[in-house]
Formats: sequence, structure tokens, C-alpha cells
Amino acid sequence: MARASARHILVPDEETCLKLKADIEGGTDFGEVAKEHSQCPSGQKGGDLGEFGQGQMVPEFDKVVFNDEVNVVHGPVQTQFGYHLLEITSRTE
Repeated sequence: MARASARHILVPDEETCLKLKADIEGGTDFGEVAKEHSQCPSGQKGGDLGEFGQGQMVPEFDKVVFNDEVNVVHGPVQTQFGYHLLEITSRTE
């Protein structure tokens, strides 16, 4: 079964998500942005979600985490919780 580790930043709107993504791509540390802006409790851990299996997160997360490139910031990804930036830190098939 596929497993992955990821971190994310949750914000209420796409505009904020896009701005934060640009900041990170410009060199701002993902973990620091998560601590300052994420509305998820994981933000205090730099957005770290730990390791999880396919099907443990919402479908929108799974689609990105188990298919897209590792160590790249993906998003905005919209879920029922808001807009996310996702960074897959590791993945095993």
C-alpha cells in the first residue's frame, strides 16, 4: 500500500493561497509560512502531516499526494476545509 509524508498550509481563500505560494517559490520557508498563516493545527508544526496511507486524507489530497512530484509545492488545492498548499516530502509505492 502506498504511503506518503506531506506538509500543508490551509487558508480560507484562493487569493491568499496563491500569494503564499509565490512567497515560498521566492525563497520564504514553507514551515515558517505554515506557522504564520495556516488555519490547521498542523501549522504549528510547520504544516507537517506526518506519514499516512492512501485513502486516509480527503480525495483532493490523495490525488495530489499520490500522483504529483515530490518536494514541489502544489496548489491551490480546494477541499471542503479551504485552500491548501501541499508539499509531498516522501512517498513509497
